[in-house]
Order: sequence, then C-alpha cells, then structure tokens
Amino acid sequence: MALAAVCGGQSSSEHFGQLFSGKQARLFDRPNHFSFGTKIQEFAVPVGNEPSGFLRSCNREEGVRIDLNHGTTTLAFKFRHGVIVAVDSRASAGNYLASNDVNKVIEINPYLLGTMSGSAADCQYWERLLAKECRLYRLRNNHRISVAAASKLLCNMMLGYRGMGLSVGSMICGWDKEGPGLYYVDDNGTRLSGRMFSTGCGNSYAYGVVDSGYKEDMTVEEAYELGCRDIAHATHRDAYSGGSVNMYHMREDGWIKVCKEDVQNKSE
Repeated sequence: MALAAVCGGQSSSEHFGQLFSGKQARLFDRPNHFSFGTKIQEFAVPVGNEPSGFLRSCNREEGVRIDLNHGTTTLAFKFRHGVIVAVDSRASAGNYLASNDVNKVIEINPYLLGTMSGSAADCQYWERLLAKECRLYRLRNNHRISVAAASKLLCNMMLGYRGMGLSVGSMICGWDKEGPGLYYVDDNGTRLSGRMFSTGCGNSYAYGVVDSGYKEDMTVEEAYELGCRDIAHATHRDAYSGGSVNMYHMREDGWIKVCKEDVQNKSE
C-alpha cells in the first residue's frame, strides 16, 4: 500500500480520501501535518457539526448502548540495555470480558513499537496508519524515521481530532541514531518524553511495583523479571487487566519478543 502511494497509484473511488463534517467535505490531496500527501482517507468524522456531542449522546440513559473496549495495563521503561515494553492481554467491553488474548503491542517496524491503551479500535487504526507513514518516510528518504519524529507524527494526528471522542493512550518506543527513545502520546495531543511510563486503569499499581525495583544499571535478566512482575501484580489488583504478559525488548539491532506468559504463573 505504501509503495503504491509512492508510485502515484490511483484510487478506485473518486470519493476515497474525503473528510466529512456536516455538509462540507474536502480532499486530502497534499502533505499536511500528519500525512505525507498519500491521498488516502485519514478518518471519517461522524456527520454533524459536533461529533463529540453525538458520541456523548450514545449512552445507557438515552437507550443506546455502545461499550468500547477499555481496560488495560501497559508499561515501558528505559535502562542501560534498551527499552522494556510489557503489557497485559485482556480486552473488556463494559462489564463484559471480550478477550483474554489481545496483543496490545503494535509492531510498527523492526525499530519501533507502540502500545495500546484506551479504545482498541482507535489505537489499532491510528498506530497502523502511523506504521504506513513510517514506511513511506523510509521509501522517500532512504533512512528510517526517528523515534521523536514518529511520536510527533502520532501527536499531530491526535491534535487534528481532539475533542471528537477518540480514546488513545500510547507509548512509542524505539531505537535510532540518538539511542533508545520512549514517548507517551494521548488523544488530547499530549506528548511526553521520559524514562518510564505506564498507562491504563492498572497503571497506579504498575507504578508502585516498578518504582520499588527500577535501576538504571540493572541487568537484562533483572529488567525482564521486573517487567513481568509489574504486569502480574497490576492484573492481580485491577479487574479490567489480565490474561498473559506480553513482553518486548527494544535493542540497538531491533526489538525482540521476550515472552508471553500467563499472569497466574507470575502472581506469587
């Protein structure tokens, strides 16, 4: 898809790539602050002058039941040997347990990872769109995008739709010529750089565990153990987190998947 856009492939529909808002529509036909001018639809806004008001009206009191997938615990921290990313695998829809086997890490490219927190649909859509833009950047510039630039691109995407009901809390981590990088981006357009972040409804429990064992100069084995223990304890206390621990290690030569382990085996 990225190669087709670079080669100037034509859309099969004249209306593909339009952004609807009320009675107005415009075509994305040139580069902007969150796209490299691929002429591909970014996001279809619900019809109306105030999409966020429409989304707020879809609640139980109005007789409309729309339960988006929420509930998670994700963690990422930098240390001497790279970045550790650990997440749970439970997806909930309101009070209903939708799945216990969701991988909440989006593999953007061999040197970039993104985590999912908030609405599963929103996170998957926007981070996959980010992956496409990163591939286009590599094709056009003959070198991969930096971690800071990738996180800024996602931040600009969120700013363009602030107040429209998106639910995204993502960590973008990777390795570039500046070394390991870790950024937090949410649906309000917030973008923060740091050494440690945790998102989701179980983050307060996760921070307590990781603060007690984090060291900048810890070994790889100690970092693996801390990441697994952190998610396991958070899922033990948070009803909306659970399933398995999926853990990744971002290294200079790219990320590796360390393990996928049932939290029941790590909760002791």
